[in-house]
Amino acid sequence: MPRPKKPASPFRYFNSSPEIIRLVVMMYVRFPLSLRNVEDLLSERGIDICHETVRNWWNRFGPLFAADVKRQRISRMRGFRQWKWHLDEVYVKINGEMHYLWRAVDQEGEILESYVTKRRDKKAALRFMKKAMKRHGSPAEIVTDGLRSYKAAMDDLGNDDKQEIGRWANNRVENSHLPFRRRERAMLRFRQMKSLQKLVLSKRSCQSECT
Repeated sequence: MPRPKKPASPFRYFNSSPEIIRLVVMMYVRFPLSLRNVEDLLSERGIDICHETVRNWWNRFGPLFAADVKRQRISRMRGFRQWKWHLDEVYVKINGEMHYLWRAVDQEGEILESYVTKRRDKKAALRFMKKAMKRHGSPAEIVTDGLRSYKAAMDDLGNDDKQEIGRWANNRVENSHLPFRRRERAMLRFRQMKSLQKLVLSKRSCQSECT
């Protein structure tokens, strides 16, 4: 019986070690640094890498690292009876046009899901919540602000009894916006929705690489 083939390493075509690649991606996503900032910091440590290499590695490996951490996170938290989600939306400009970044974090501050839309209505809230629940299951409690779109979406999903609304109850997700705002300033705003989505989804993986 033939032996099953091992999956090919995603690093097989790169001369740099996987450890260096992980470090570079972690530095760019975890801290509010520009591509050239990462290049300068690595140069001080004797690692000669162009800022375009940083961009290439982030584009290629950031989603891979994020997906791996998410798989581990979901398997660990599914079925947890006291799993609480915090939902919030924050405005962001992409090419000068206003968009909304919807985000879901749990009671430990772990980023579960992100979604970018042009509107902040019931339809957008419903799509965001369906996407999050399809990937992560249903939590025991969902904390939101007073936006009516959340209430309307939860009525459609049949889990309005899980919603909690409070002035200070959603501080967990509000605080998680701060690193995102620092990154936004470092990048001099975002130019593409795809880049914004990729950055937000990659952030959690590189935070886990640090800890």
